[in-house]
Amino acid sequence: MNNSIAEINTYAKKWVLAAGERIKESFSKTLDIQAKSNPNDLVTNIDKETEQFLIGKIKETFPSHRILGEEGFGDKLMDLSGVVWIIDPIDGTMNFIHQQRNFAISVGIYIDGEGIIGLIYDVAHDELYHVVKGQGVYMNEKELPELRERKVSESIIALNATWVTENRRLKPELLAPLVRNVRGTRSYGSAAMELVYVATGRLDAYITPRLAPWDIAAGILMVKELGGIATDLRGKSLNLIKENSVLVTAPGLHQEILGGYLKDGNW
Repeated sequence: MNNSIAEINTYAKKWVLAAGERIKESFSKTLDIQAKSNPNDLVTNIDKETEQFLIGKIKETFPSHRILGEEGFGDKLMDLSGVVWIIDPIDGTMNFIHQQRNFAISVGIYIDGEGIIGLIYDVAHDELYHVVKGQGVYMNEKELPELRERKVSESIIALNATWVTENRRLKPELLAPLVRNVRGTRSYGSAAMELVYVATGRLDAYITPRLAPWDIAAGILMVKELGGIATDLRGKSLNLIKENSVLVTAPGLHQEILGGYLKDGNW
């Protein structure tokens, strides 16, 4: 790799912030909204334009780097060799359309399969969360503290009720005891933001049966940097080339949830 991590990080921050400004300018405009896999799986012209903007910057400056993007404008990847940018131009598109908040730009940068740089930009609140492996996690210029150990009984977890009713793997009989025993549950409609909230301690865990690589590539780097744990629902390592079930927790929670509530699931 001819480019330093610091150089890549500097450009990535600049481009993500610039993409955020372009999204803000779209707030007053009429969106072109389309459905993808189902009527609730939405994409807008802004999703597509944001991904194309970021890819254009990356290809112009780092032509040897490869890109995995949600909207399909990047490369077709079978592995994570070399430098790979994993991009979700707007994570939480439904929120973007309906609320103009609770969405984010998410960019994870992996080098030979290892997560090195993560950026999640909460556009509506102008909060850029960023991490370089081994150098801490920041919200804008403020460093985030290490995560504290938690127990289920004192935790707030992110869990989408839609998954419980529509996904046969997340059986209500498995999750009902967990929901009863935690302090509270939340659902924000953006995996990137929910992972950020685990990293900041606003949430203590996040559970979902299916996410794409671009949903988690940046956020899991932040959680792990601060002492949290990120695996699939079997406790195995996440695969950033395919869809995964996801269990992300603060320290102390992972084994309690995995062994006490999810062990009988057909993941």
